[in-house]
Amino acid sequence: MAFSKLWVIAYRDLGRNRRRSILSGIAVALGLGLLILMNGYIAGVMEESLQNDIRLRTGHVQIRAATYEEEKVSLQWADLLDDPEGLAARARALPGVKAAAPVLWASAILNTIDDSAGLSLYGVDVTSALYEPIRGAMVAGEFLQADDRGGIVIGQRLAQTMGIVLGQEVNLTVINADGQPDEANFTVRGLFATGIPGYDESAVFMPLARAQAFTVTDGHASAIVIMLNRQSDADGVAAALADPGITTLTWRDINQVLLQLAEVSMSFYLVMDIIVMLVVAVVIANTLLMAVFERIREMGILAALGMKGRQIMLMFLLEAATLGIAGIVAGVALGLAGVAYLATVGIYIGEIASSAGGIAISSTIHARFVPATFASLAFWTLVVILLASLYPAWFAIRREPAEALRAV
Repeated sequence: MAFSKLWVIAYRDLGRNRRRSILSGIAVALGLGLLILMNGYIAGVMEESLQNDIRLRTGHVQIRAATYEEEKVSLQWADLLDDPEGLAARARALPGVKAAAPVLWASAILNTIDDSAGLSLYGVDVTSALYEPIRGAMVAGEFLQADDRGGIVIGQRLAQTMGIVLGQEVNLTVINADGQPDEANFTVRGLFATGIPGYDESAVFMPLARAQAFTVTDGHASAIVIMLNRQSDADGVAAALADPGITTLTWRDINQVLLQLAEVSMSFYLVMDIIVMLVVAVVIANTLLMAVFERIREMGILAALGMKGRQIMLMFLLEAATLGIAGIVAGVALGLAGVAYLATVGIYIGEIASSAGGIAISSTIHARFVPATFASLAFWTLVVILLASLYPAWFAIRREPAEALRAV
């Protein structure tokens, strides 16, 4: 029997019990749509967090002294770069580099009359394009000037938490390069709101020269932070800047914890994908098995008329494929619509983002289109459906024609 005729029979058989076929197709569509939405959302969370961290903190490449340990935030001269401006100029001269500037990191305590908070102090080149995200996030006051010796910029959330207003004088305390506590009063020149609670509550900026004087680091810097036009150029730029006595790190090296978390999360979602696909497979297998029981006599007649077992099996596979493809098309449409909505509007998580530790999660999280992942989900859904249909198809062909004809 021609393939086209088998497909016509399979299509008509699906129409015998339209309600059951439609409900099975809906199950496939909802299952696949949910998988696409979940995977798009988790991909968006991880990618957005990574890009936030690169944009606001790490850059694409960093140059550090070979002995510098980020966890210790050391201010010892031996752990700092002694020619930061020269290294930054060298980095800026490379093709593909968008911006490069020295930064000095230190741990600080911000004190007011009523409260205090531990913060990360950033001594920065306020003229560098690296800090355009902060300039663009200013919601009150203004960003710093290079010659400002008494001003700082803090996050709006931190200011609200501690009751600090624009123009207020606050006290900062650090342990300087000599290992001695030092403090000074600074005026809040501006407030920023990046939309990343963990960052807006813990960062304070001041001009690099003032930070160096405050911490007694005398022209040294913790790192050179480099932003590139293309993220894929990070390895090449890092290799070009490698020299004895310094360490060059790419965004992958600096964000290992986040990338490992992404791998674990995707492994978890892989398990979820498998579970949902198996549920869909059970629904399809049940639908086809019920169809087999309803058409046992018909299968006997077809076998008696000369239809071979493999043709009967193919007919059931075509039923499953037709049902599966229709459900997959609908599921892809539903999933993409959901991802498009979340990519545009996002989900507001508010204060939950504050508890994310060192991960730069925004208050509003957006989904992301991952075409390769979505195509893989659709493909494997169809494969699982076809595999699930093998048992009903085998059950249909294993009966002898005479036995099938006697079935009621």
